[in-house]
Amino acid sequence: MNRSYKIGVIKGDGIGPEIVDEAIKVLDAVSVAQGFNLKYEELLLGGAAIDQTGVPLPEETIQGVKQCDAILFGAIGGPQWDNLERTLRPESGLLALRKEMGTFANLRPAMVYDELVNASSLKPSVIQGVDIMVVRELTGGLYFGQPRALEDDKAFNTMIYTREEVKRIAIVAFDIAMKRNKRLCSVDKSNVLEVSQFWREIVEEIAVDYPEVALSHMYVDNAAMQLIRDPKQFDVILTSNIFGDILSDAASMLSGSIGLLPSASTGKGVGLFEPIHGSAPDIAGQGIANPLATISSASMMLRYALNENEAADKIDEAIKKTLAEGYRTGDIGDYDATEIVTCSQMGDIVADYASR
Repeated sequence: MNRSYKIGVIKGDGIGPEIVDEAIKVLDAVSVAQGFNLKYEELLLGGAAIDQTGVPLPEETIQGVKQCDAILFGAIGGPQWDNLERTLRPESGLLALRKEMGTFANLRPAMVYDELVNASSLKPSVIQGVDIMVVRELTGGLYFGQPRALEDDKAFNTMIYTREEVKRIAIVAFDIAMKRNKRLCSVDKSNVLEVSQFWREIVEEIAVDYPEVALSHMYVDNAAMQLIRDPKQFDVILTSNIFGDILSDAASMLSGSIGLLPSASTGKGVGLFEPIHGSAPDIAGQGIANPLATISSASMMLRYALNENEAADKIDEAIKKTLAEGYRTGDIGDYDATEIVTCSQMGDIVADYASR
């Protein structure tokens, strides 16, 4: 009997529907080739949910997520919802969903494809061979801390971490480091922030259980500089919510396009898999979006949520083959392209290679 999985699909806003459709196309191709079955359930989140239900995260989505093996997500947001109060904006729905799902660990790989080494603004000698995994704490810290307020004469947010929150994300990072090159850099701001001092102390306590992993510490401002100066020094980067948000976007540009890189949000239960880029409303509906980050996110879903490692390998190899053959969407079209393709055509090509 074939293995069967239920995948929640949140297409979202802007280019979300376009890129998710291409990821599903690739998933369908590889699942047939590898002998398992995927069933999809569409769920609402973000601006699309606001337009249909009045809220960014409907209760039906919360309950639907709990019935799935994994969630494939596109992107949310757009200018038409920017003037809503904070709790009703699309982004608040995503933050609330992550909290509801208990997805406290955000995994963001930043790797440079050999075929696109010239796409980065940095010298090829600096970035060739870069392969970094940023492990970002996702449900604590400054974005969720209370109290918080916006008043006439002042505004404030509170950065809070509990021992358990730091411990569990550190364990995830050390476990990943053990499967890679056994190097972990914990990034904080412990020279000025008490919460970072607390963070560093706990990371060092966890490190005792991983004697094979070389642990280092770095202040976040220096880490931002080092990512540009010498990115190959990093293997696994462990950091807090707000620092991880910033550093992972900086790391993503090492590849030359934010449209190339995926992410996984995992934790207590169902995982959420999404490209790191936004909804790009300025290009929505034009068929020019790059679906590779979403297709790579689907690969991460197979690997980290469904344990379908061979299928994940097939997708990763298909993406490399596609790039090696010179197929490019417009955002990377200036770099060794033999043919500029649409979003849908890119999905077709990757799906074809993945099915072989």
